[in-house]
Amino acid sequence: MQCTCFFFVIVVVVVVSWAIQDKLATFLLLMDGALRMSQQQISLIGAPTDVGAGMLGARLGPEALRVAGIARAIAQCGFAVSDRGNVAGPANPELPAVDGFRHLPEVICWNDAVHDAVYRELAADHLPVVLGGDHSLAIGSISAVARHCRERGKKLRVLWFDAHADFNTATLTPSGNLHGMPVACLCGHGPRELIELSGQVPALNPKDLRQIGIRSVDEGEKQRVHEIGIEVFDMRFIDELGMRHAMELALALVGADTHLHVSLDVDFLDPDIAPGVGTAVRGGPTYREAQLCMEMIADTGRLASLDVVELNPALDVRNQTAQLAVDLIESLFGKSTLRRPAATVPRNARQ
Repeated sequence: MQCTCFFFVIVVVVVVSWAIQDKLATFLLLMDGALRMSQQQISLIGAPTDVGAGMLGARLGPEALRVAGIARAIAQCGFAVSDRGNVAGPANPELPAVDGFRHLPEVICWNDAVHDAVYRELAADHLPVVLGGDHSLAIGSISAVARHCRERGKKLRVLWFDAHADFNTATLTPSGNLHGMPVACLCGHGPRELIELSGQVPALNPKDLRQIGIRSVDEGEKQRVHEIGIEVFDMRFIDELGMRHAMELALALVGADTHLHVSLDVDFLDPDIAPGVGTAVRGGPTYREAQLCMEMIADTGRLASLDVVELNPALDVRNQTAQLAVDLIESLFGKSTLRRPAATVPRNARQ
């Protein structure tokens, strides 16, 4: 009987010791990520253009986000924030497509400017936040991030929150609008001036990309996305298995050697809560599902760059979509209702 009790005590001690070590390791990981992020300078970069979109209005997005208090919201999370103002570029000529692309020269100019601004901030070890503007701007921002990662020897993970796959090309596009082509361009399929922006083609390995919330894909895109091997967590996946599971998979193996870039297209959200977008698609994530996405990213402590795009104040109601975007960004930078227990961090994000 004494041997049995002794054995039981030993087992309890081992289990408790393991649990404490596991909790401590996770806590230290969280603290390391939080400290690393809190020491960073956050740089806001406005890109007021809608040359890549089919509808006017996204050029007003940066100012709407500023009015909604984006700088103050991030600062309240404990960061030093600098607003670098807006990059400059050509006006929207409102012309039809030429050879499958609308406004290609203008889109190239804007992306050159965004690339240089983002790369400059990354080189200074700042965290750039691009305030769009339409989603074609992600070509410039992610090309800069990819260049930076190659130079620093870091892995890259891109989380692409969007209602659309954005993998159109000149031969597939029904409109010629380049805001429907940034993923294709980043993966090496597009105009030379855009696909070579990072100094390497492709700028982005499709296996480093995760798309979340997708629910509107043109027929030609479906085949290309499948062939190229992008991991997509569409709304069917989320409906069946839940947003938490989708995010655990999307964040798997994100670690200390990973640069995590978030590209947040506001039309990712359901238009019932985010009406201020030019290409709304019903059936998107709820407010709480979107908040969970941001909170789980914040838990990793690895956010290193961000795009916020496709906000169209001309279609909004009393700036509510801009305010919602700022709410999400607050969570992305660590705002939470409670101090979460360490066990909420996915184990596969601890690598």
